Parts: sequence; structure tokens; C-alpha cells
Amino acid sequence: MTTLSPDVRESLAKVGTSTLTGVLNRRGLRSMTLFEVWPLRPEQPRLVGIAFTMRFIPSREDMDGPQSKNRSAIQPKAMEECPPGHVLMIDSRGDSRAASAGDLYVGRLKARGAAGIVTDGGFRDTDGVAKTGLPAYHRRPSSPPSPIAHRPVDLQLPIACGGVAVYPGDIVVGDRDAILVIPPDIVEAVAQEALDTYHYEEFAEAEVARGRPLKGLFPVAGEEAKRDYEEWRKKRG
Repeated sequence: MTTLSPDVRESLAKVGTSTLTGVLNRRGLRSMTLFEVWPLRPEQPRLVGIAFTMRFIPSREDMDGPQSKNRSAIQPKAMEECPPGHVLMIDSRGDSRAASAGDLYVGRLKARGAAGIVTDGGFRDTDGVAKTGLPAYHRRPSSPPSPIAHRPVDLQLPIACGGVAVYPGDIVVGDRDAILVIPPDIVEAVAQEALDTYHYEEFAEAEVARGRPLKGLFPVAGEEAKRDYEEWRKKRG
């Protein structure tokens, strides 16, 4: 079972997804950022957690209609089994005609200590979802109830979400710019490299604000910039 140390979690919460995508790109991982999936509210907390997956298929009237006795129990089961510190990742096939979850389901996840919820579909009751305080990412709001378009069929299998393959145990990171996944076997190295990059970019931003030109500073650091950066780090302790 994937675990995430407090130090790594803290590092990932500090760096931006723009920095992480650069680190992943340098490692040849270019398909890790979800497409057309955005934060429910720009001001919501950053998201860091471990992927717990659920998959929808299209609904069908005889299985999911109002009179059906074959309605799936997978969706509420996901809310009860997604572990603390995990992110419920929902494969909605990019279909936001009906909701992937609403405020009560999201509130239950929050109460159980989940780190967040992500879908490439839509949430209903978005004001209520926002009030839970749980980081939530979706394609757009969607008021119709789930069974109109979705039937939940399984948990904890590989899924597609936002055009990205998501495996149970992947590390999920989100901010106001994007939501992405990181393979768990490299997350410590990625987090450390991203943190180093974050600190250098802090230095570069300060230098630019002082009037220093970009050449030799960013995106490629020259020898002089490297020496200045090391001095800057020493002064900051």
C-alpha cells in the first residue's frame, strides 16, 4: 500500500504544479496533467494525496432508472472506503451531463479524512461542496443526478481521468493551475527536485525584481547565478 511521508507531503504542498510538470517532463513523463479538469474554487486549499479510484460506465434505463432494483451501491461504498489522506479519483469518461458526486458525498469524504476528490465530469450542489472545505476538481458544475448518465462499477482499478491513466496509489497534486499524478516509486525524488527548483525560482524572482536580466539567470542558471544562489541560501539559513 502506498504511503506518503509528512516531509514529502509538505514539499508537494509547497511547490506549484508548474514546477512539478517541469520536473516530470525532464524525466520523460509528459502525460501526467489532467486535461479540462479545474479546481471547484480558485481559493480552495491545495491538494496532495494518494489516489483511490472509482469508475463509471454509461447508465442504462433498465439498470439505473427510477424503478430499477439493480442500482449500484459502489458510489456510497467509495465514500465509506476511501482512506484518510487519499483522493477519490473518478473516471466519468469526460461526461458532465450528470453529477459525479454532490455535497453530502463530499462531506462524508471530508469527515472521514480524505484529502480531496477529482472527476473529469461534474459536481452538483457546488456551494455545498465548497463549504465542506475539501479540495475538489471537476470539469464543470452539473445538477442532474448521477444515474441519468453514470453507473459506478468498480473501485481500486486503473482508470482514465482527464485523459490521464491513473493507477491506485498514484500521488495526486493539485493547485489553482492544474491537477496531476506522480508515480509513487519516484515521488520522493520528484518532490526533492521540485523543492530545489522552487527555492531557486524564489531567488530568481527576487533578482528579477531588483532589475537583474534573465540571461544567465533563468531558465538556465549560469555559473555566476549559481554562486549567487548559494550565497542567498546561506544567508537564509
